[in-house]
Amino acid sequence: MIKAPSTKFTKIKHGSFFVLCWALLLACAPHDISALLDYVGFSFLGLTGALFANSTGAGGGVVFIPMFNQLNFTDAQAIATSFAIQCFGMTAGAVTWWHHYKVEKTELRLWQGFKRIIAVVSIAAVVGLSSVFYFSLPSPSSLHYSFSWFSLLLGLFIVATIYLIKPRKEQSQLQVFDYVFMIAIGLFGGAITAWLSVGVGEVLAIYLILRRFDISMAVASAVVVSAISVWAAIGQVHHDVYWQVVLFAGPGALLGGYFAKTLVGYLSAVKLKLFFAAWLLISGTVSLL
Repeated sequence: MIKAPSTKFTKIKHGSFFVLCWALLLACAPHDISALLDYVGFSFLGLTGALFANSTGAGGGVVFIPMFNQLNFTDAQAIATSFAIQCFGMTAGAVTWWHHYKVEKTELRLWQGFKRIIAVVSIAAVVGLSSVFYFSLPSPSSLHYSFSWFSLLLGLFIVATIYLIKPRKEQSQLQVFDYVFMIAIGLFGGAITAWLSVGVGEVLAIYLILRRFDISMAVASAVVVSAISVWAAIGQVHHDVYWQVVLFAGPGALLGGYFAKTLVGYLSAVKLKLFFAAWLLISGTVSLL
């Protein structure tokens, strides 16, 4: 009987294939290699953003947008470039979480609504963000202020849920009203995502946590929905992408998305939420100063 290749060998094979593809992309880039090397530092940005995003359910834009604002990107460049990087990081995270579900959680009662949550919210989110692009609906405010207030309010809301909601038995059953709320989250979260490059994943994660669903399932659902959303959006904004940044931040995000689930395994639910809230509060406050 032929033995299946070891997990270690498979990872090495996939890693080698990734490095080769990236090297070919770098060689074919329409810029001088020495000039492109000025963007190497963005690899760390992509790694950091994807680690944070895929371990909390937030989109990587919560890291990317504040940085791009500091670099004086236009709003269109910041949003488009954030979407492009997330296509790497959120996809890697989504695949990793989905594999985790298929291998370890398929029969687990606390994860029985996983696929239904993803299906309902993803469809609604694509409708929401597509409507913004199709009808050219303007953001209520500038990217800078909208993102800052979104981060602050979300961060404060998370802290409130940690200290004001008493722990009790985790939820596993989706109720009729959950579907109503998830459709609304998808529609409005999709619109927010179109304007800020983040939104639907964060709101979904918070809702599922408030409803006391399993924290890992909440994060996994938010990551997969965010991945689907950024792919639905990138075709609308690709002409504004700052590709020199993506060339280095994208691979970093891919690695971050791959290893993020491991980080979740080392953090308790409370620590994970506090980590998420702290970043949102800091980034929102700094942006408003």
